[in-house]
Amino acid sequence: MSACEVNFDGLIGPNHNYSGLAFGNLASSRNANNVSSPRQAALQGLEKMRSLHRLGYRQGFLLPQLRPDLALLRRLGFTGTDSAVIEAVARQAPELLSMVYSASSMWAANAATVTPSADAADGKVNFTPANLVTTAHRAIEHNQTQLCLETVFADSRYFNVHRALPSQARFADEGAANHSRLSSDYGQRGVGLFVYGRGAQGDTNTLTFPARQTMEASQAVARQHGVCEQSVYLQQSAIAINAGAFHNDVVSVANGPVLFFHEQAFEAASQQRAFAQLKERVDFQPVCVPTAKVSLQDAIGSYLFNSQLLAGNDGSFENMRLIAPTECRDNPRVNAYLAELVQDKTQPVCAVEFVDVRQSMSNGGGPACLRLRVALKDDELAAVNPTFMLDDARIDELQAWVNQHYRDELRPDDLKDPAFVAECYAAFDDLTRRLNLGNYYDFQRA
Repeated sequence: MSACEVNFDGLIGPNHNYSGLAFGNLASSRNANNVSSPRQAALQGLEKMRSLHRLGYRQGFLLPQLRPDLALLRRLGFTGTDSAVIEAVARQAPELLSMVYSASSMWAANAATVTPSADAADGKVNFTPANLVTTAHRAIEHNQTQLCLETVFADSRYFNVHRALPSQARFADEGAANHSRLSSDYGQRGVGLFVYGRGAQGDTNTLTFPARQTMEASQAVARQHGVCEQSVYLQQSAIAINAGAFHNDVVSVANGPVLFFHEQAFEAASQQRAFAQLKERVDFQPVCVPTAKVSLQDAIGSYLFNSQLLAGNDGSFENMRLIAPTECRDNPRVNAYLAELVQDKTQPVCAVEFVDVRQSMSNGGGPACLRLRVALKDDELAAVNPTFMLDDARIDELQAWVNQHYRDELRPDDLKDPAFVAECYAAFDDLTRRLNLGNYYDFQRA
């Protein structure tokens, strides 16, 4: 049975704002409290999805999470109507508004770790929502992530959606942003590559920024999915983390047998062991970008490795394509490297497409952050909830929804306005009506 990779992008919500909540994410910190454009952000994301669809790739989407999360504020002791809660928080603890209005769930690469059925012990596609406990604004996501995954992948004959790992620092899990799968074919058994920043016994004294993924979390997810024997573990380098590679997908990306990575992405001894294991288990093709050609600072500033690495339109891993942010084109050194790369016939990347996702980039996430990759066999693809599979007509409908409900500009003080709650909830209510999802969000069931 044939198989393909499907990219499920996070649909950016009407709450898209720049709060600078992610310590270690340099772009997020640099743009904190700037004016954002929710409409532009969502339309840019949808145009990226349309670009991949028109290139011949399977493209889906995931629902935006409910923001603001008023249920969380009520758990923290605020009472009354929705307006009364927002007014009280704005007076007493305004810093909480940015947490409950966080736009971070748009980055679907952090939604979960995914194991295809060809690898998993139970023969199903396995998902584990990431607990994201390192940052408070992201730690609130996993329950809604689970609901979304159970809605998109509802057929239990083919899909197994686990609960997130315990919300403890020892099991800090960042999802697919620190996980890749290497294989010679989407439908054949592959190797899970789990990249971690720290272990329970490791020394973190050399780190300026947090190491968000733990080895213990990676091992636990591998156990949940039944892939312990064929998994490989690889440690991020302290140099990369301290330079702003808060997730591994800022300095490496993989697909098929190819790992495209920066020379300084990994700890040297760990890389040597892991690469030896990968060469034993798969037709491993590492493509290393040397520091002499692209500095770590240029790689992180342009999000070169947060590009989407795609197979050819026919599924071939011999003619691959990078979907890179326009920041890579605008950086002369990175652009020169990419021009050289596609001329190098010793490696499989043959084309680069640039996409404009500047609103997402300004908040700290590029093209690869916006998508969750799921390898699906034909019968599994047929079992996906068709509401979440995209074609031009569905993209047009979602763009019309965005244009109807989203603001052109959103300022930090707008989060204090109780009317903005009603505005966001009206957008979510209309979205579920258009998609025939019924009472999906909490406020609709209340």
